[in-house]
Amino acid sequence: MNIKLIARYVGIALIFNAGFMFLSAAVSLFDGLDSSLSPLIISGLITMVVGVFPVIYVRRSDAINLVEGFTITIFSWLLCCVFGMLPYVIYGGEFSLMNAWFESVSGFTTTGGTILTDIEALPSGLLFWRSSTHFIGGIGVVVFMLLVLPTMSTFRIKMSKMEISSLSRESYKFKTKETIKVISIVYIGITIVTFIALILAGMTPFDAINHAFSIVATGGFSTKNESIAAYQSFPIELVTMLFVLISGLHFGLLYATFFKKSSKLFKSPIFHFFLLLIVGSSILMGVNLKVSGVSPTWGIAFKDAFFQAISFGTTTGFATSDSSVWPSFSIMTLVVLSLIGACAGSTTGGLKADRIWIFLKTIRTQLKKQLHPNAVVPIKVGDHAIEQEVSSMVTLYIALYFFIIFVVSLLLSACGLDFTDSFTASVASMGNVGPAFGTCGAMENFNHFPAFAKFLLTIEMLLGRLEIYPLMMIFVIFKKN
Repeated sequence: MNIKLIARYVGIALIFNAGFMFLSAAVSLFDGLDSSLSPLIISGLITMVVGVFPVIYVRRSDAINLVEGFTITIFSWLLCCVFGMLPYVIYGGEFSLMNAWFESVSGFTTTGGTILTDIEALPSGLLFWRSSTHFIGGIGVVVFMLLVLPTMSTFRIKMSKMEISSLSRESYKFKTKETIKVISIVYIGITIVTFIALILAGMTPFDAINHAFSIVATGGFSTKNESIAAYQSFPIELVTMLFVLISGLHFGLLYATFFKKSSKLFKSPIFHFFLLLIVGSSILMGVNLKVSGVSPTWGIAFKDAFFQAISFGTTTGFATSDSSVWPSFSIMTLVVLSLIGACAGSTTGGLKADRIWIFLKTIRTQLKKQLHPNAVVPIKVGDHAIEQEVSSMVTLYIALYFFIIFVVSLLLSACGLDFTDSFTASVASMGNVGPAFGTCGAMENFNHFPAFAKFLLTIEMLLGRLEIYPLMMIFVIFKKN
């Protein structure tokens, strides 16, 4: 394993981070030299120096093997999170070492859970850096591996299989450079349009850019303590719902829809399945909220139900109301939505609607085989037949996903947390949702959790963001070496 070559490519990721730290410092400068200016400049300089040295002194090489590819990917994520702590640690306040690590990992993995009890007390520069970690993490999930591993066709195939369905592999039919272009255009395009739409809906430019970063990354960090609820604006809620929903769709199919006038997205069974989940869940929760007396009118009931269903269903985590006080049926519905997530090929977390669809198709196929043992019953997603190996990988992944959630829930309960906090915090962290229920709900935070519990949740966030296998693979790699 070529350690120097690995250091070079990890250094590129750190330089990218340093650039956003300096951009955040510029925000601080324009906001009247607020108290985050020095922490951001110092952090940017440290991150830049560490990143630049291997880039300067190690010669570029495209001869990267699979082991080195995985190592680059994992250490890029881990070190971005480590260096992303620096602005928080140097700033101080509520940011102890563990709190800074939690906030950094939550940002880069686009989870959106926070330890802050008063978000609005943070200076503008630090708020912008906090939102920037979402933006970096959101685009980095897909693009960075392709950007720094230009000739790793084997590695790219492995990564595309991790997205599971043939639908998620649509974007990988492009050449590497074109794939990067497609994803970047969609990602940046959604950000710009969302930013403009939020301003037109009534947000200030500063709040609009911060929320646009969170929306496109399906992250959930807000500049307000009460999230989107703080604005008390239906136009802002409507814009948020629309673009969060769009950000939860497959980027390759979005590109084909808007730039190649393709109808593949609208013909996709995964798209239909995802929309059916959101609409069906919203209607059921709306009825539940009104009948139980939580919402005073049908209009408010369905507005809140649709917003929270889209927010949890795309693992974004924005809120317009405190869903922790909702009836148990609505809470369980939101938990199920956060477990499933949106579509593969997007920035969302969760199991992904693709996997659930394939899993349901697999069950149906097995039932048919029980009735007709000699029949050949293919598993299909639309017009694409799914190989048995892929079906088995889906089942194994779902089993492993739930196993991790239950183990972490058990460990959290050993830290003194009750069942609601333990289980829903584990689900929210593994699915990169952010807010959970109970004392860590949409209007609350994770500050009161014990340090070990916070650390466990950050490990879950990384496992969920990297889809389990890459992070676990690093232990196999080091054992062999």
